[in-house]
Amino acid sequence: MESENMISAADKARILAEALPYIRRFSGSVAVIKYGGNAMTEPALKEGFARDVVLLKLVGIHPVIVHGGGPQINAMLEKVGKKGEFVQGMRVTDKETMDIVEMVLGGHVNKEIVSMINTYGGHAVGVSGRDDHFIKAKKLLVDTPEQNGVDIGQVGTVESIDTGLVKGLIERGCIPVVAPVGVGEKGEAFNINADLVAGKLAEELNAEKLLMMTNIAGVMDKTGNLLTKLTPKRIDELIADGTLYGGMLPKIASAVEAAVNGVKATHIIDGRLPNALLLEIFTDAGIGSMILGGGEDA
Repeated sequence: MESENMISAADKARILAEALPYIRRFSGSVAVIKYGGNAMTEPALKEGFARDVVLLKLVGIHPVIVHGGGPQINAMLEKVGKKGEFVQGMRVTDKETMDIVEMVLGGHVNKEIVSMINTYGGHAVGVSGRDDHFIKAKKLLVDTPEQNGVDIGQVGTVESIDTGLVKGLIERGCIPVVAPVGVGEKGEAFNINADLVAGKLAEELNAEKLLMMTNIAGVMDKTGNLLTKLTPKRIDELIADGTLYGGMLPKIASAVEAAVNGVKATHIIDGRLPNALLLEIFTDAGIGSMILGGGEDA
């Protein structure tokens, strides 16, 4: 509280003046936000996220939220005596596990986010990819060192997205909150990686921005320095020389694909920082790594 009081009226005015060109530039555009990590589990960060999303909507930006829920799914599986199993970082999902995934993502987690945003004055509406069958999915087969094409159950990839439902919610002044569950050709549910859904949805909505909230500062070089502006070409170089590896690769792949396919800028930001969304969108310096689309030079 003391630090807030130390900010002078002149400083506050300067901050607002710095934000104004960005508000003017991005008003009317869509920003898809992948919500996960600590920002989704720590009470103060959850409340801050909800307030930031409401503010984005109030200044004319249309936020669309896609959320994960790995820790919450693990906790529920433990309660029913089921141990989570992973292959190449993907959750093995039998029918019983899929029922729990859908219950946790589409029920508990989704509705908690919706309620939090609405508490702070927004008009959030929760949807799953099975609503109106707007996220069509197909089974994802995983390659392992021992075998290619391993079937790990009801785990899917995005086949197609019909944006009609989400666009309709935006037009009605709502903030869509999307659980990353898709539907197969026989109506069955598929668990889909939230980064993948966020990237594909940003592409199909022709979003101005895709913001991926993580538990890291952004993309780092080998000496630990934050790389603030990147291109898909530079990302390829960082993967080739081993700078980017492991758990960052699926997130980076979704970010790069979105940038290549029409999303003007993809941002990987540290969701552990209060007001991370506002700092990245409305300040000159930003806080994370931005991957530019359209072949622009970083």
